[in-house]
Amino acid sequence: MIEAFILIIVKPGNEDLVYEKLKNIPQVKETYKVYGEYDIIIRVEVNDIKELDKFHDEVLRKINEIEMTETLIASSYGS
Repeated sequence: MIEAFILIIVKPGNEDLVYEKLKNIPQVKETYKVYGEYDIIIRVEVNDIKELDKFHDEVLRKINEIEMTETLIASSYGS
């Protein structure tokens, strides 16, 4: 299982729309609107890196209101 945090910048004024689109997607376990450089942060759980690739290609890239994402894969380092 891979857990990733995806930081999202959306086109101005579209934060609520993108939030609503993301919050009910099965791989998205948590969704937050945040202050700062990014507008939304989601926590995603997928089985493997190929599924994460598919999530990026088939979910995130199809939401036109998203301008940029940054994906942080959680590490088991120190566990």
